[in-house]
Amino acid sequence: MRRLSRKKALNIVKELDAFPKVPESYVETTASGGTVSLIAFTAMALLAFFEFFVYRDTWMKYEYEVDTDFSSKLRINIDITVAMRCQFVGADVLDLAETMVASDGLKYEPVLFELSPQQRLWHRTLLLIQNRLREEHSLQDVLFKNVMRGAPTALPPREDSPTQPLNACRIHGHLYVNKVAGNFHITVGKAIPHPRGHAHLAALVSHDTYNFSHRIDHLSFGEEIPGILNPLDGTEKVCTDHNQMFQYFITIVPTKLKTYKVTTDTHQYSVTERERVINHAAGSHGVSGIFMKYDLSSLMVRVTEQHMPLWQFLVRLCGIIGGIFSTTGMLHRLVGFFVDTICCRFKLGVYKPKQVSVVDGHANSRTPLLSENGGL
Repeated sequence: MRRLSRKKALNIVKELDAFPKVPESYVETTASGGTVSLIAFTAMALLAFFEFFVYRDTWMKYEYEVDTDFSSKLRINIDITVAMRCQFVGADVLDLAETMVASDGLKYEPVLFELSPQQRLWHRTLLLIQNRLREEHSLQDVLFKNVMRGAPTALPPREDSPTQPLNACRIHGHLYVNKVAGNFHITVGKAIPHPRGHAHLAALVSHDTYNFSHRIDHLSFGEEIPGILNPLDGTEKVCTDHNQMFQYFITIVPTKLKTYKVTTDTHQYSVTERERVINHAAGSHGVSGIFMKYDLSSLMVRVTEQHMPLWQFLVRLCGIIGGIFSTTGMLHRLVGFFVDTICCRFKLGVYKPKQVSVVDGHANSRTPLLSENGGL
């Protein structure tokens, strides 16, 4: 009984075969069919090869949501070189609530403003990358996917020992501020805490020493991530007048970055620049210095690295192979039909029946065969 049930089940499975086998004696092979098969197999192999690289690649998915974190601190990473001596300049932050943030996390280092040959080459390369980023925004995805693996964005140390006197001040470090709009500025004189606001001790500095030519080697918000370029990295401004103001209006967007290499909370920003000469006689009022006014966006961007699932890759691969196989077969049959039709009509001519006659009981092709009733 078991053998009969197994045999019956096997017969049922055979009847469900959707791929009937045609005997090879019924199959006719042609040179055109072989050519089309070679073309189809080549196309399948190429497309499957390229599809594998698409499967290996990843892309960045951007999602937007409201930023509900308003109680934490915002970190500002600063590395700016000003063409003035360190005792003549001071840097601090004043937020929207008139709260002055102490600049204890900043270091003032006397340096030479002119770059060495290797540093100048690094600076030019950074500017070229920044120009490409402004034109090709998709390059930012490449930077996101290659974080922690890219080259460091900080200015490399000098390879030579300067002999001329140090004429600039490098202000670098980080500050923690409230997540409200504020103003980070570098101006003449050291900052003086004041109960009604804040001030800088600028009376002892001569106007002839004012020179706010500067180079922003790095400016970022949030956790500092190696390999990520920011819009102001590599910016260099040279003064045309002693009393000159440089303003940067920055809009900060909180960003949660999640890739296969790193998961971190950082911030992106956009910036608008403005510079002008302070001339009270001409109506251009203000204070000489570098002012970075920042404001935080209420939206947060969630950037996630995505990868094609294996099942989707297999479905696309089956679609490529099956689609090419079916399409080439249909085209081959269609072309064969048209070729046969054209050959039969124009090369073989119209079919004419052969006339047969009977003479003395024998058939020949000269006289038509007559029937008994006189018809053909």
